[in-house]
Amino acid sequence: MVAERQGPVIVVRGGAVLQPTGFTRADVAIAGGEVRAVGQDVSVPRGATVIDAGGCLVGPGLVDLHTHLRQPGAEEVETIETGSRAAALGGYTALVAMPNTEPPVDSAGVAREIMELGRSALAEILVAGAITMGRSGERLAPMAELSRLGVRIFTDDGTGVQDAGVMRRALDYARGLGVVLAQHCEDRQLAAGGVMHEGAWSSRLGLPGVPAAAEETMLARDLALVRLTGSRMHFMHLSTEGSMELVRRAKAEGLPITAEVTPHHLTLTEEAVREYDPVFKVSPPLRRRRDVEALVAAARDKTVDAVATDHAPHAPEAKDLPFDQAPPGMLGLETALAVTCAALGDDVPKEQLFALMSQQPARIAGVGPARRAGGRRAGALPGPGRPVGSAQGGWVQAGAAANLCVFDPHATWVVDPGALASRSRNTPFAGWTLRGRVRHTILRGEPVVIDAQAQR
Repeated sequence: MVAERQGPVIVVRGGAVLQPTGFTRADVAIAGGEVRAVGQDVSVPRGATVIDAGGCLVGPGLVDLHTHLRQPGAEEVETIETGSRAAALGGYTALVAMPNTEPPVDSAGVAREIMELGRSALAEILVAGAITMGRSGERLAPMAELSRLGVRIFTDDGTGVQDAGVMRRALDYARGLGVVLAQHCEDRQLAAGGVMHEGAWSSRLGLPGVPAAAEETMLARDLALVRLTGSRMHFMHLSTEGSMELVRRAKAEGLPITAEVTPHHLTLTEEAVREYDPVFKVSPPLRRRRDVEALVAAARDKTVDAVATDHAPHAPEAKDLPFDQAPPGMLGLETALAVTCAALGDDVPKEQLFALMSQQPARIAGVGPARRAGGRRAGALPGPGRPVGSAQGGWVQAGAAANLCVFDPHATWVVDPGALASRSRNTPFAGWTLRGRVRHTILRGEPVVIDAQAQR
């Protein structure tokens, strides 16, 4: 039956495949950009390509809700091509590209440019729009026009919308459009001048700190606005114990919110700054050990909806500046799956790992799994402007889009900044030995990574 289908056939053989019942030993046959069959000992048609997945988990391609691709405006540190190659090597098949580019994504013209550049990328590029013009927090961006192009998420990431009145208007507007606002929670007045977490280590190092209250105050304000407007809202890279409690209570109340954490906030603490190395400067800053433990607990108990990388490349000369002058940000795409897997612990089912890094991010981004409708694929989520044919996450089963991540949970590798696909080198995990590596990545039925090597 597979041989009768039009187009080349790929068989992913010998892996544990994520299906509605969990991971099951099976082969996966792919043709025409779709999964055609899943089962034990699937026949291999003549001329088919066989990909070895022995000892691996075969899941849906990962979806990153928070990627800085820097194009347009800073192509010297990252491009859509290099960023998507890093993504593919990390198992990602879709990225939400942040709007803090130069110029920012506050117009249809810039959004179209990024979408066009993304057509040849090694991952699907989902453009996030700015909430306000210039991300200045004053005048709303043309969200209706951008949503008609397919933009589903809007954020002033890097600054956050400081004015509560502006955010309320944005939430009201977004509700009518069926789009999601994503907030970088940081009260600028409380955080002013801070370069690391405010606490014992900032006092010891003599560096100005950012208190946890800077994040928690804005989070509490925006939860009140969600309660007032009834609009959906997504909270980005939360980092404190107090934030986890606020999210937990808001969800118990039934507020329509989602929240993400990053692999580095699940792993690293403020103590990493002790040598004044700017590679560990990030926004929000690395926090206390008890905050890290609270984030891990929230990811394990499903308070947190997604793990997102906040992949933020910077030129070496920028990261070589003194700590207080260097820009914040870390690389994350190639290391995220292994780092997150280790942070959650071996006792957390791998189904939950893929939920945090693929299925739930896809739903938040509005590109959930396609479903059969009259023999054709139909969008999983309602709303205007959904990109045609866009489908991510879900289970690996017949009829699903062939976006796959084949992950070897036992492979070990050493993080070498010079060997990463990004144009930048600012990984906080340089020299670490990580357990778990992406062996293969398949995008729209095309193998873009084979045996941990990008194919183009």
